[in-house]
Amino acid sequence: MNKPIAIVTGATGFVGSHLVDLLLSRNFEVRCITRKSSSLKWLKEKNVRIYDCGLNDESKLRKAFVGANYIFHVAGVVKSKTTAGYFQGNVETTKTLLETALKFKSTIKKFVIVSSLTAVGPSKNEKAVDETSPCKPITTYGRSKLAEEEVAKVFMDVLPVTICRAPAVYGERDTEILIYFKTFSKGLTTIIGFDNKLVSLVHVSDLVEGLYLAAVSEKSSGEIYFISSEKFYTWKEVGEVTSNILARKPIKIKVPHFIVFAIAAFAQFFSMFSSKPATLNVEKAKDLTQHAWICDTSKAMRDFGYRQNISLEEGVKRTCKWYLQEDWI
Repeated sequence: MNKPIAIVTGATGFVGSHLVDLLLSRNFEVRCITRKSSSLKWLKEKNVRIYDCGLNDESKLRKAFVGANYIFHVAGVVKSKTTAGYFQGNVETTKTLLETALKFKSTIKKFVIVSSLTAVGPSKNEKAVDETSPCKPITTYGRSKLAEEEVAKVFMDVLPVTICRAPAVYGERDTEILIYFKTFSKGLTTIIGFDNKLVSLVHVSDLVEGLYLAAVSEKSSGEIYFISSEKFYTWKEVGEVTSNILARKPIKIKVPHFIVFAIAAFAQFFSMFSSKPATLNVEKAKDLTQHAWICDTSKAMRDFGYRQNISLEEGVKRTCKWYLQEDWI
């Protein structure tokens, strides 16, 4: 019996590489679309096929799409100096992939697009957003992810497209939330603002399991889902769990919102003299200072049995253990 064939974009990154591992464990043939400049660190010695054609050249992408059954579009731009950079990396590339897939629709069973909670925006009055909530993104990144979703919807009548939105993701191999654990291990932690912020956090293992379940579900075509934690957390809870696991009681520094924006403005200004965009910029400060980023996973649970399997305690323990083994913290 032939193996099902899956294409993964963003396979060299944090979420994408974990998805590759899951698909290999489920006996898929995995094709990874990369750029020539991509580091293949997380794909070494794995039974995958590499197509280093990038996401913009349809003629080269066609070679990867021949006979493909599942496409997982994980790649995206999370940091850019320009609005055009976000829209090129998150909207135009998605359109190119969908147009390519259209030429091979006879074999494609599902096209899964990884979107973001930021496409909807923060929660008001501590009420979790769901798939019926109006979309009010507050950053350029969020607006580009919403535009990506709008492009995908155009193809839903002709391709089995499913959109999966993720909140903040953490876990082994992550470099974005790493700074939190790194400063914590050194005895320092910062708390933004003076309110008790509420967040949805998903461990990468739960996220990729959700993406897989969405792909193989017969109900998911033409639908949007949140793949997240069932529970919501305060940063105080996250700090207490991290403290227990790392056996550290760090000094807590509360940073007022206006200071966060000031630091972000400085970082953004100095990034003008660098080839890379700032990790913390004014728009990221907008994200960080919101009271609640929480979403409801009920629809995914109902339609294809998604569940949060990794508790915060287990997820932080696994993440910290991996960081320590790799000498990242």
